[in-house]
Amino acid sequence: MAKKIEKTNAARLLDRAKISYELIPYQVDENDLAAQHVADSLGEDINCVFKTLVLQGDKVGYLVCVVPGNHEVELKSVAKISANKKVEMIPMKELLAVTGYIRGGCSPIGMKKRFPTYIHSTCLNFDAIYISAGVRGLQLKLSPADLISYVGAQVADISSAME
Repeated sequence: MAKKIEKTNAARLLDRAKISYELIPYQVDENDLAAQHVADSLGEDINCVFKTLVLQGDKVGYLVCVVPGNHEVELKSVAKISANKKVEMIPMKELLAVTGYIRGGCSPIGMKKRFPTYIHSTCLNFDAIYISAGVRGLQLKLSPADLISYVGAQVADISSAME
């Protein structure tokens, strides 16, 4: 019998909003929390496995960027679109206090507070994308339109593929 997957707060919030999703477990490698490892574990294209990054702007405070796993956030683009002069990644040690999530398990759904959220436009190329379910070892597979609508995300070109 398959082990029952424990629902995360993010999954319960989607249930409450009547948004359809799948919870997909994967094997965690504590030494490799990279999105590529997640994509490989899921047997999925890295372009549809999105990572959630938290940044801080000099004008609007914290903001969330959801980008393909093989992308890097373009800080200048994010600053411009978010009405900041500059933005930077928050220090890893602040992630839990700000979001309620740890590295490798940060979901754009269910953070301690709602922050302005930006999602890379390539999400629209897929029927479904993967994002963290809020814990390491578990991904949410859902429609990008549902995610955009639920978190009130703005779709934009905020990242570029890493070399």
